Amino acid sequence: MRDRRTTGQEGEDRAAAILKAQGYRIIDTNFRSPFGEIDIVAEESGCLVFVEVKRRRGRSFGASLEAIDTRKKTHIIRSAQVYLKKYHCVDRRVRFDVVGIDGDTVRVIRHAFGEERG
Repeated sequence: MRDRRTTGQEGEDRAAAILKAQGYRIIDTNFRSPFGEIDIVAEESGCLVFVEVKRRRGRSFGASLEAIDTRKKTHIIRSAQVYLKKYHCVDRRVRFDVVGIDGDTVRVIRHAFGEERG
C-alpha cells in the first residue's frame, strides 16, 4: 500500500506536467511556511499563481476538490503572503488555482479563490 506522501507527490508531478502543457511556467514546488505548504508556484500570463493540488485515488473520502475547505484556503493564502514577502514580489498580480485529480479525471480550476489580487 502506498503512503499518502507518495500518492500526493505523484499527484503534484502529474499536475505540474498538465500545467506546463497549458502554458504555466513552474517556479517552485512544495514551498513551506509556518501556515502550511503551497504545492506549486507558477507563472502564467504574467500572473504569479499559487496552486493547490488534491488527489484522490478512490471515492471513499469524497472528491478531491471537496477537501479544500475555508481553513485550507486560509492557510494557502497566508502561505502565499509569506512567499510574496520572502521573495520581494508583493506587488505582483496573484491568482490561486486548484488542480483536482480523481482517478483518471483531472480538473484545473483557475481563480479558485476569487479574482486575481494585486
